Amino acid sequence: MYTDSHCHLIYLDNYKDNPSQLLQRMQEAKVSRAMAIMCRLDEYEPIAQWVRLGEQTAAVDIGMSVGLHPCQDEQTLSSICVEKLLSYDGDKVWAFGETGLDYHWDDTKKAAQKHSFATHIEAAKQAGKPIVVHTRSAYDDTLDLLKAEKCEHGIIHCFTEDDAFAKAALDMGLYISLSGIVSFNKSQQLREVAKKLPLDRLLIETDSPYLAPVPKRGKDNEPSYVPYVAQALAAVYGKTAEEIGQISSQNFINLLNQVKPVIKA
Repeated sequence: MYTDSHCHLIYLDNYKDNPSQLLQRMQEAKVSRAMAIMCRLDEYEPIAQWVRLGEQTAAVDIGMSVGLHPCQDEQTLSSICVEKLLSYDGDKVWAFGETGLDYHWDDTKKAAQKHSFATHIEAAKQAGKPIVVHTRSAYDDTLDLLKAEKCEHGIIHCFTEDDAFAKAALDMGLYISLSGIVSFNKSQQLREVAKKLPLDRLLIETDSPYLAPVPKRGKDNEPSYVPYVAQALAAVYGKTAEEIGQISSQNFINLLNQVKPVIKA
């Protein structure tokens, strides 16, 4: 019923010795799908182990993204190329990223971040898969680069921006993913923005182990908590948490099936 569109499974220290326990908790919470996000090149194989574990559990479908987070070192960001990203192939590679721009933690390597971001978008286009966009303190540059690269297939992950940003992203064809932040007491403005989002472009995520939603704030987050994000949005849309789960899960399936690969001459 529920899909966690963005989680960092390899950072869940509580389940390193018993990963099957997490899948059991997901199953009990009716979380049937999760996309495990890659942030560094050396994370591919550890994430792939989670994917293989999911394949052994019919009730939980785990896929992954491939890519570099914008907070990686400048040399790595500058040297990443389309061919490298495309070398990670397979049916369980669902997306490219998380990529994007983050000037909050480091605004000294803007050129390298932009190069890496554009490289990810090009690889995603060639593969016919969505891009997972991280943006922080880079409002204008993120939108400008998405437009310049004609990005039409992807997710603005952990969305916290305003109406204008949401409209620009939606107009390009992107989906908006909301995290546990939308459940926080201080997030009324974000809930007002969420209320205006079209339901057919809405995704939900945990970004675990970060940003645990109410009522789990202060604890390590995990995919089994994504129903609480749906619950917070249910109040916004006047629907049940189950309905939000079903809608956002179908949206995720629609996203993955959106674009066919570009055949190069």
